[in-house]
Amino acid sequence: MSEKDHVGLWNDCLEIIRDNVPAQTYKTWFCPIIPLKFEDNTLVLQVPSQFFYEFLEEKFLDLLRQTIHRVFGKEAKLMYNVMVVKNPPTPVPLPPHSGPAMPARTVEKQELPPVPQIAELDSHLNRDYNFDTFIEGESNKLSRSVAEAVALNPAKTIFNPLFFYGASGVGKTHLSNAIGTKIKELYPDKRVLYTSAHLFQVLYADAVRSNTTTEFIKFYQTIDVLIIDDIQEFAGMTKTQNTFFHIFNHLHQNGKQLILTSDRPPALLQGMEDRLITRFKWGMVAELEKPNVELRRNILLNKIRRDGLQFPSEVVDYIAENVSDSVRDLEGTIISLMAHSIIYKRDVDLELAQRIVRKVTHNENRPVTVDDIINVVCRHFGLDTAAIHTQSRKRDVVQARQVAMYLAKQHTDLSSSKIGALIGGRDHATVLHACKTIKEQREVDKGLRAEIDEIQATLKQHA
Repeated sequence: MSEKDHVGLWNDCLEIIRDNVPAQTYKTWFCPIIPLKFEDNTLVLQVPSQFFYEFLEEKFLDLLRQTIHRVFGKEAKLMYNVMVVKNPPTPVPLPPHSGPAMPARTVEKQELPPVPQIAELDSHLNRDYNFDTFIEGESNKLSRSVAEAVALNPAKTIFNPLFFYGASGVGKTHLSNAIGTKIKELYPDKRVLYTSAHLFQVLYADAVRSNTTTEFIKFYQTIDVLIIDDIQEFAGMTKTQNTFFHIFNHLHQNGKQLILTSDRPPALLQGMEDRLITRFKWGMVAELEKPNVELRRNILLNKIRRDGLQFPSEVVDYIAENVSDSVRDLEGTIISLMAHSIIYKRDVDLELAQRIVRKVTHNENRPVTVDDIINVVCRHFGLDTAAIHTQSRKRDVVQARQVAMYLAKQHTDLSSSKIGALIGGRDHATVLHACKTIKEQREVDKGLRAEIDEIQATLKQHA
């Protein structure tokens, strides 16, 4: 069987797999696999690491077995080739699995030069998020300048770590990806990895379950430029934070670049260990503010021009002046306008723009956040928001804290542990006690019931 034949058959396997797993799972766990050869009825697949192989075996063994049998034949066997740099070639037979399994699966560890290993690391960067497509304005000028400096000389500036923060939709993900994309252009051999804090947490939990945390940590310690988006998602995750602390230390001490994003500055990260917050502030903390009218107009014009569209100037001005929350809302408005124009066969005019913008700016489905709850509760009880996070046992502070926990349980999907971490750094037992206390008091205290109803009405206005 020729190389073209086995590659083509593996691509047939990928088409089947793509239809059976989520898109992100397919991109993360199947796109990096390279079909090396098919000889003696054995398919050899190259995978980036031991951790990668173990994850495939644990999570996708049945899918791989059924797909390979379907495409390569019922007698097909599977062998993995794990890319390592220092270990000598060592064939490692796998322990038998319970239940039906593919026969004679073997992992082959092979010494390979560093360059192929670098080439096989999927950076998970969005190449559309680059400096050319990032529109500069007063609200992001400083952050962009710092980002470009880091991209030109990763880990060689004082901006390490580089910590971006700002509200959702202001360009944090775009800018952090732009740094990674530029670094890959200038330094192709550097191992750059972009990941969300949520995915990091999921993979770490899987590593704990599969007893592969050592391999998990070692993998991240090989990265030259680590970009973690939405680091606030680590709040309350003590074990994840502890693991990331060791990864952070190793990378920083070995001259590697760290880039982090968050929806708030380090000082306001509730549920985060102090030693991590201290490290987040070692380098540069830069805010991306909400875009002003001029920047919003430039962003709109850039997207319209990039998509080959033509909008009347009054339509562009109206959208820029009235859609102010995020860049995503601006782009969503453009897409909605074009969809309405095509479906209803009408020109894009000011009247249509006004109708679409009203839907965007009056979205009643925005989820209530813990921050919303804290702000409304503290304003209602006449407290500073910082008071709710203190150890104070004053009656009014305790009541406000308990009400906030109760409402967070009612209006969010967060676990008790997560709510406790975000409200005063408490544990889940404290949250459960607060919810029970407020629920019981609400049933017998009409005054408290009225206050909670008033707070909830205010929260609806914020949504």
